[in-house]
Amino acid sequence: MLGTLNYVLITPARNEAQFIELTLKSVVAQTVLPLKWVIVSDGSTDETDDIVHRYAVEHPWMELVRTPGHVERSFSGKVHAFNAGYAKVKDLNYEIIGNLDGDTSFDPDYFSFLLQRLSENTRLGVVGTSYEESSNRTYNYRFASTDHVPGNCQLFRRQCFEEIGGYSPVKAGAVDTIAVITARMKGWETRTFIEKASVHHRKAGQAERGVLVVKFRSGVKDYCVGNHPLWELSRMAYHMTRRPFFVAGFMLGVGYFWALVRRMKRPIPFALVAFHRREQMRRLRNLAARALSGAT
Repeated sequence: MLGTLNYVLITPARNEAQFIELTLKSVVAQTVLPLKWVIVSDGSTDETDDIVHRYAVEHPWMELVRTPGHVERSFSGKVHAFNAGYAKVKDLNYEIIGNLDGDTSFDPDYFSFLLQRLSENTRLGVVGTSYEESSNRTYNYRFASTDHVPGNCQLFRRQCFEEIGGYSPVKAGAVDTIAVITARMKGWETRTFIEKASVHHRKAGQAERGVLVVKFRSGVKDYCVGNHPLWELSRMAYHMTRRPFFVAGFMLGVGYFWALVRRMKRPIPFALVAFHRREQMRRLRNLAARALSGAT
């Protein structure tokens, strides 16, 4: 077995009292503990701080940081909270930095597994695993690329994280997607390992909103990260087959084409949009080729 890499974790947390103890228990039980874990309570008004403080007293490698709250949940706010945690670790001697949501749980060998993958391939810049939702629904990788790393737990090689400039504070969201695409554009490999999974206890994107609003905003995010229109049409078709049937895909498309018609300003460079679209068109061609070969 290759040498274990030192890693640090940062968890932006806002009113996570319902789930954060599951995350705390998961990290404490790891076979390889982090050098430091900074949990940033972003203006929490529930019992989040008390729960974290109770664990931090027993584990000196944990630190609770509190930042002023915001009127509403914001993805840019989450990045600012992450950066407050990053300020606490950036001078430490570590090789890997992780962004971990405060509503995620996993097995005791979770991080040792990912660290081993990073040790084996020095070109890996971002890694993670598949995830299950608490409803036992698993993300379907038949229609998704393992190049994308889910945002509930992303481990970055330190050099990669510094090269991409960290997370971009994009209010509309997709900050995890932008980071992973940027890493690939700069020549790093990114990978989701589907042989292991975490559990994401809050449905992604549905902390405070209904499913139709979530789909609409997902469509807007898809436009903001530069999704090709043909790619978005294929996403619409796929989501129309999932609950709520038809409506989910329809609202995704409404969000995307609403942003397109309004010519919303994208928060990422044109070079990143072009790179992202080339990847998507390559995948569509590969999917079409596999479908045609299966039909013959």
